[in-house]
Parts: sequence; C-alpha cells; structure tokens
Amino acid sequence: MNDVLAERIRRQLDTMPDEQAYQVLDYIEFLESKYAQRAAGAPPFQKVAETLEDTLRAGRVPVTIIRGTMDAVGKAGKFLEGLAAAGKAAVDEAKKKPVEETKPPQ
Repeated sequence: MNDVLAERIRRQLDTMPDEQAYQVLDYIEFLESKYAQRAAGAPPFQKVAETLEDTLRAGRVPVTIIRGTMDAVGKAGKFLEGLAAAGKAAVDEAKKKPVEETKPPQ
C-alpha cells in the first residue's frame, strides 16, 4: 500500500468511534481471508494482544473496557520491546572480543 493511501485511511480511522473502527477491522479481516495470498504477519506479543482483543469483542465486552485493556497491553508490549532490546544489546556487547589489558613492566 502506498503512503498516501495509508495516511488517508489512517485519517479516516482516527475520526471514527471505536465501534465503527472495529467494523472496519472485521471487514479488512474478511477481505484478507477471501483474497490474501499470504496472511499478514505480526510479532508474537502482538498476536497475543490481538487474540485477547478478539476474545473480549466476542464476549460482548463494552468498547470502553476493551480500549482501556488494550492500552494497558500496548504499554506492556512497549516495555517488553525495550527490555528485549536492552537484553540484545547486552548480549551483543558480551560477544565482542575482550580488549587485552596491558600490564605495566615490572
């Protein structure tokens, strides 16, 4: 999808109430199931969050509760991403060849 189209869709979604935005999501998922050659991939934590959101929607949980829950899940996801990045940086640093220490002549 080109950037202009993506931005146009994003602007429209930003002005919609959550209930209508979920209807748009349902339609997109329908189109994906009908026409997509490959499924849209998502990182593992994102898949868990989407499954939770779908479960809440199927249980007819009010949109305001879903919004609050998903905001909290999103913040947790950002925290975990930062934690994973810090862990990766630590591992990368540990893999570097140690600098040889020079001992002063005795």
